[in-house]
Amino acid sequence: GLTRYQLATGNTILEGLFAKYGKPVQIFFLIYLLIWSFAVGSALISACGVATHALIPIFDSPDTGKIVWGIILSLVGLVMAWFGSYNSFEKVMGALVGFMFVTVVITAAFIQPDFVEVVKGIFIPSIPHYINPDGNEQGVVWTLALMGGVGGTLTILSYGYWIREKGRTDHNFLKTCRFDLIAAYFVTALFGMAMIVISSQIDLDKESCSKLVVNLSGKLRDVIGTTGRVMFLVGAWAAVFSSLLGVWQSVPYMFTDIYNTFQRETTNGKRTVDTKSLPYRAYLIALVLLPMLGLAYKFVLIQKIYAVLGALVIPFISLALLFLNRDKSLGAYKNKLTTDVMLVLIVGLFVYLAFMSQTVKTVIHFKGYSC
Repeated sequence: GLTRYQLATGNTILEGLFAKYGKPVQIFFLIYLLIWSFAVGSALISACGVATHALIPIFDSPDTGKIVWGIILSLVGLVMAWFGSYNSFEKVMGALVGFMFVTVVITAAFIQPDFVEVVKGIFIPSIPHYINPDGNEQGVVWTLALMGGVGGTLTILSYGYWIREKGRTDHNFLKTCRFDLIAAYFVTALFGMAMIVISSQIDLDKESCSKLVVNLSGKLRDVIGTTGRVMFLVGAWAAVFSSLLGVWQSVPYMFTDIYNTFQRETTNGKRTVDTKSLPYRAYLIALVLLPMLGLAYKFVLIQKIYAVLGALVIPFISLALLFLNRDKSLGAYKNKLTTDVMLVLIVGLFVYLAFMSQTVKTVIHFKGYSC
């Protein structure tokens, strides 16, 4: 839907929303972007630190390893995003994502999960019943976190900027983009399921700290051997560092898009995003440095906050596509009825999840637990 709109109009979905709905949407999105950027930056720096310490445990304390390695990899990502071209970024990301996918899926296969349960989980959706040690029902929250943590977050919007970098500007590229997205989300789905299988080997309540990945890899060694353990750790590192690099490169595009809209900067009637421009690079520096403050917080807490915040963008994008892609001027790119129905169902799902979350909080409150 995002691609169809962009190829039909020449504008990203953000440019379309800003042009149609003006300042209120711009201000709302800017506030969301700033909050989300701090949360996702903190989560990715922390995750890179934890994964690297598990792979290269040269520090006595996992907390020290998390902080030092997190800062180092954040700065490495800054250098790569600052000096690298889009082509070099694409090649590095392709290598990292390919390696993470292969290693994580093979690790999950070595665990030999119950195939019947896996198939059941795929075709019979359910929200798990999960009470944390404080007595709070967390099934809905962690389901949202899973959506936001694996493929369903604000960085979906980055695809519009990336296809511009590739020179895809008209309807001739629609089939190519569809192939891209089918392949990407097929890989994402398999990766997400593999991570769920792997994470089933650890009790989150007892491992909710910077030692989580280290302890998980230790349990995996008992199941799949030392080679399998190392393979998983390298794949996990590739997963989190590719995520960090992707965010560092792509999210400043969105800020620059907003900035250009406020400044009304255009080239031949179209706004452009220059990765060498001051707003892009200023936001990149802020994205790298400010979230380092989040290293002081618990690893699992910051991961959950970022992932839930990320998932909340899904209904917003769905609403945007409902309003923008129903315009008759789009011609063949206009939403079909089945697409509109799916978008409405997506929004309905999140309304349901919000209701469930509020209902659970109310029940827990009357039971005397703190929420």
